[in-house]
Amino acid sequence: MIHSLFLVNASGDIFLEKHWKSVVSRSVCDYFFEAQERATEPENVPPVIPTPHHYLISVLRHRIYFVAVIQSEVPPLFVIEFLHRVVDTFQDYFGVCTEAAIKDNVVVVYELLEEMLDNGFPLATESNILKELIKPPTILRTMVNTITGSTNVGEQLPTGQLSVVPWRRTGVKYTNNEAYFDVVEEIDAIIDKSGSTITAEIQGVIDACVKLTGMPDLTLSFMNPRLLDDVSFHPCVRFKRWEAERILSFIPPDGNFRLLSYHVSSQNLVAIPVYVKHNITFREGSSQGRFDLTLGPKQTMGKAVESVLVSSQLPRGVLNANLNPSQGTYTFDPVTKMLSWDVGKINPQKLPSLKGTMSLQAGASKPDENPSINIQFKIQQMAISGCTQAGQTL
Repeated sequence: MIHSLFLVNASGDIFLEKHWKSVVSRSVCDYFFEAQERATEPENVPPVIPTPHHYLISVLRHRIYFVAVIQSEVPPLFVIEFLHRVVDTFQDYFGVCTEAAIKDNVVVVYELLEEMLDNGFPLATESNILKELIKPPTILRTMVNTITGSTNVGEQLPTGQLSVVPWRRTGVKYTNNEAYFDVVEEIDAIIDKSGSTITAEIQGVIDACVKLTGMPDLTLSFMNPRLLDDVSFHPCVRFKRWEAERILSFIPPDGNFRLLSYHVSSQNLVAIPVYVKHNITFREGSSQGRFDLTLGPKQTMGKAVESVLVSSQLPRGVLNANLNPSQGTYTFDPVTKMLSWDVGKINPQKLPSLKGTMSLQAGASKPDENPSINIQFKIQQMAISGCTQAGQTL
């Protein structure tokens, strides 16, 4: 399926390549570089690029392009999902997935790629199985391997490969049995000037860390599972029971893994946890504009709104912004016209505000429309969708 893999950095240099069948010339990446030059942003490079004899399928993670070379037609999402799994594995092994980390652990990288793909087809992609095959690098192990000339490859076959559950190794024992589930939701909403929600969608994932002895069988139920749409499961989930009862039943892998990802569409009522009051005005024939913005929490169930970052792309005619934040700091780039305000944590007793004036070019016409305002924030221990889960161990 996958013929070769090339890793390309932000400068457009190929710093690592791996071939499974026969060596494919680096010149095949010229088609990728041409598409990269045409793209206005790094994220806009087409994920699938056809060439006369190959298909190039790529993903961008951590400012690194992972470019797979395919010789025959295959489901593109299958390859993309595998490339994301490669990145996640590197991050799990090295802590970070950067060019420097990959170069420092190049031997382990090639060993992992050799085990994850067999003759171009995915083989072992589960982290706990791979860690039995290839030991994670440590400073001590690296020194020993350098002196003795040995590798990180395990001496025995992984027991998980021989069990009835391929994603979990056998004989797992823990003194303290514990399982953690983190529900992470990202809300993407558009709100008009009056505060009415035009559209709002939620992308969510449930990440798990399970450290249980033996072969546990878990069930996980939700308060309102009908809200979840486009659900993608880990292979351990019994899909038939989810279809019939909307209950997650699974034998989990050992350690960290992503249990499922889901989507809550705009057709469902999504409560926006913050509100914005703003007044951005430009007067015809005047060289001054007014900027007034206030943030506040709404329907947060008493949870704090943290890591608030406000950004706005101001019109081209704006030369400078003289603003006064009640908290946090702001920056304005006169070249890109980007205004950024790092608010931090919202105090409900004293709402943060950003007020002041904007200087316009002399003789410039009034902007046709007001700029949009983008707000990023975090709320710990709160699920916007309302899908709070409850579970049990069998």
